[in-house]
Amino acid sequence: MLSSIPFSNLLLYPPGLCLFLLALALVLSILKRRVTAVVISLLGLSWVIAWSLPVTSLYFGGLLESQHPYRSAKELPRADVIVVFGGNTQANRANWFEPYNRATAVDRIDRAEALYLAGRAPRILLSGSALEGKVSEAQIVARLLRQRGIPDAALILENDSRNTYENARFTDITMRGQKLKSALLVTSALHMPRALGSLEKRGIQVTAAGGAPQIVLPAKNPPGLWWPHLRSLEASRTIIKEYLGLFGYGLRGWL
Repeated sequence: MLSSIPFSNLLLYPPGLCLFLLALALVLSILKRRVTAVVISLLGLSWVIAWSLPVTSLYFGGLLESQHPYRSAKELPRADVIVVFGGNTQANRANWFEPYNRATAVDRIDRAEALYLAGRAPRILLSGSALEGKVSEAQIVARLLRQRGIPDAALILENDSRNTYENARFTDITMRGQKLKSALLVTSALHMPRALGSLEKRGIQVTAAGGAPQIVLPAKNPPGLWWPHLRSLEASRTIIKEYLGLFGYGLRGWL
């Protein structure tokens, strides 16, 4: 429900920020600050229009997703552990410009399983606290991996982290406790720069082993680059969040 969504998250979404700026412009207009009101209104409208264009999401999302090119499981080096950060990106859709399709969905669970079965690491560390209730993301993913035949002895659960910084912090603590030195990191391509940097900052020998880019034009019926598209707006929230996250983590010395 809308009431459960933090105000800051609404502002990450360009239409939310646009509405906020339009409301602010209305107040300023009432206060007879009409020039300022017009400028703020134009800024809000320009922001939402820009992010509705596929070219914007493709460019800014692509800058992040291309930093660590996708490699198949067999191409990746061996490590002590496969680290899976909790989280869900655009319902795991293979392409942000296409409707969700379970047959083509890409999941971090699938990636972790593939890496394990390819013999890239003997252990899988699952990191993530409970989003709702008492069952953590790590516990949910562990149950699914067990159903796929991954032995319980291969799974390590970290149930306390609530964000990327804590994912890195508690993963570091857990790896040190288990005497694990090298890791393959599984997360989305968009999230990989911030996630990988957070682990590297702690001195962990880590290799990106994320999923394939999701912000790419589909082969069939691609949208016009300069024509407004609803899924571009949907993608924008996560893209903007990652850029703000990189900026904030850099300021705090977490990267």
